[in-house]
Amino acid sequence: MAVEADSIGLLFPGQGAQAVGMGGWLVREFPVAKSLYDQASELLGYDLLRLSLEGPAERLDATEFSQPALFVCSMAAAAVFRGEFPDQTARVRGVAGLSLGEYSAICYAGGLDFESALRLVQRRGQAMQAAADQVDSGMASVLGLDLAALEAICEAARGPDEVLVPANLLCPGNIAVSGHRTALSRLEPLAMEAGASKVIPLSVAGAFHTALMSPAAADLGRALELTRFAPLQLPVFSNVDAQPHSDAADFRELLSRQLVGPVLWGQSLEAMIRSGINGFFEIGTGRVLRGTLKRINRKLPVDGFGDGTEVRA
Repeated sequence: MAVEADSIGLLFPGQGAQAVGMGGWLVREFPVAKSLYDQASELLGYDLLRLSLEGPAERLDATEFSQPALFVCSMAAAAVFRGEFPDQTARVRGVAGLSLGEYSAICYAGGLDFESALRLVQRRGQAMQAAADQVDSGMASVLGLDLAALEAICEAARGPDEVLVPANLLCPGNIAVSGHRTALSRLEPLAMEAGASKVIPLSVAGAFHTALMSPAAADLGRALELTRFAPLQLPVFSNVDAQPHSDAADFRELLSRQLVGPVLWGQSLEAMIRSGINGFFEIGTGRVLRGTLKRINRKLPVDGFGDGTEVRA
C-alpha cells in the first residue's frame, strides 16, 4: 500500500461514486465481501450484487438503489482492508464519509452494526427519492469560484419562493449547489460570467442538502430515534459541523440535519489533518475523495482500497 503514515484516516464515498461493476473484485477474491452482499440482498429483498455488477446503470443510479449499493461496497472493502492490512488498520485514528458515506464511517467505527446501518441507508434513499419526486430540482457542481462568490450568485439566481444554495463544500474551487431547476438554469451563465471554469449538472434525483429535503429528514429522524447506537471505537468527523464526535448517539440528530444542510467536506478533511492524521485511504469505489484531499494538501499520502487497482502489501 502506498500510504506510509503513523496516523491514518479513512474516507468513505457518497452518492455519485457508483458504477456498474463495483464490488466485483472484492467478491471474487474475498469470501467476507461476498457474505456481506448475501446478507444485504436478503435484507433488502433484491439481488444487490447482481445490480452492482450488471446494472442497468439507470437503476443503479436511482437514489433508492445507489445508496445501499455504495454502502455495502464500502463495508465489504472495509472488511477486507481490516483482514488484509492489520498494521494499517491499527493506525487508523479517525473516519469520515461524504454524505451517504457517513453511514459507512459510523459503521466502521462501531457505532452501528451492519444490518442497522443498511436499514437506515435504505430508508434514507427511499425518503430522499420520495422528497425529490415532489419538486423539480437538482444539483450542479461549480468549479473555480470561492464560497462567498457562489453565495452571491445563488442569491441573484433565486426567484421568489425558490431554493438555490451551496450544498456540498468539497474543497477549494469545487462546490456543489442545490435547488429548483429553474433557479439552476439561471445559475450557469451568472457563474461563468463571474469566472467559473465549469458548471456541471449532477445526475441526482433532487435538491439534496437543502430545505427541500425536509420531508425526508423528518422520515429519517423517526427511524433514527428507533435505532440503537453503540459506543464508537474511533472519532467520526461529521458532515454537519466538521467536528470529531466520540458519542455515536450524537448522530441521531446529525444524520437528520445532514439532509437539509450543507456538507462541510473540505472543512472535515482540514479538521482531520489538524487532529494529527497524516495519511488517508479512500475505502470503496471511486476516486473523488482522493482528489478533494489533494486540493487541500498535496503533500499528504492518500490511496484507495476497494476497486481492485490497489498495490498489495
